[in-house]
Amino acid sequence: MSLARVGLDARLTRQLSVGMKTYAAELVARLPRVAPEFTFVPFARGGNFGWDEQVRLPLAIGRSGVDLVHFLSQYVPAVVPARFVVTIHDLIHLRFPQYFKSKVRPYYQTLVRWTCARAARVITDDERTVEDLVTFLGTRREKIRVIPLGGAETFSRAVAPHAAPRPYLLYVGNHRPHKDLATLFTAWSALPAGFAVDLYVTGPDDFDGELERRATPSRAIVALGEVRSDELASYYAGARALVHPSLREGFGLPMLEAMAAGCPVIACEDSVPSALESAALTFKARDAEGLRTLLETMLADQGTRERSVNLGHEAAGRLSWDRCARATADVYREVLE
Repeated sequence: MSLARVGLDARLTRQLSVGMKTYAAELVARLPRVAPEFTFVPFARGGNFGWDEQVRLPLAIGRSGVDLVHFLSQYVPAVVPARFVVTIHDLIHLRFPQYFKSKVRPYYQTLVRWTCARAARVITDDERTVEDLVTFLGTRREKIRVIPLGGAETFSRAVAPHAAPRPYLLYVGNHRPHKDLATLFTAWSALPAGFAVDLYVTGPDDFDGELERRATPSRAIVALGEVRSDELASYYAGARALVHPSLREGFGLPMLEAMAAGCPVIACEDSVPSALESAALTFKARDAEGLRTLLETMLADQGTRERSVNLGHEAAGRLSWDRCARATADVYREVLE
């Protein structure tokens, strides 16, 4: 008997965030190994929104003879000549529309809503997004499946910690307003003078002079620029803590990566996925004073740090990309049966 054929939207377009690209690349690479009961057909060519997505991709899907297609992000053609599954990582654009271009909200409320209505199943990363899908897009709860993401092996391997002139805290992510770096900067600046600890942030220095204004002789905020995965593992290993102030996340891969690397995590309670919430120290959204208190505790109390590291290792050990891929394949089987 021939194997069922599953198409995978393997396009890594510029519209995808780093986390979304990681998700797509990991599933495309791992599914053939963990789910040998299917034949996988990747579709890697083309961009979003134009002729490639709306015409060439559906034609390629039709010619391929696949039984099911998995779109690994919300960018789905208006016409799909097969049953399909879609992954919606988050609905941050609808929770915080003030932080995004005005055309984004109507796109989600019309096209993404329609995509979810047509999909055989909607996969998401965390239980919180289930409620957002139901509330914002009217998605039927019974067709939603929650599959937590996985951590790359790069971050669980022993690496040499980054050699820094002073202890440092670490933020990993982009600088969009909903990431709420303002709260992190305020909390870090409010640490008592005796804490000579730097703050490292990935990405460019696009803060319009704020990093220089907040610097003191005993501490500074350092923009790291683009950081490769192997470098990032070293930064995690050397950090006193990863600090994640984001107001919301679909999953928040940096938190999982940090835990796997033995780095404690301090995060806004609204950004921590349920699979990791037992291992993170949390503060309320925009609560700079609460964050400052946690930073002081983590920097001064070695027992707290050790407990956080141990809990993080346990949580990260339960989540792998192979597990994520296998659970995803189980959704395909559910639909095809």
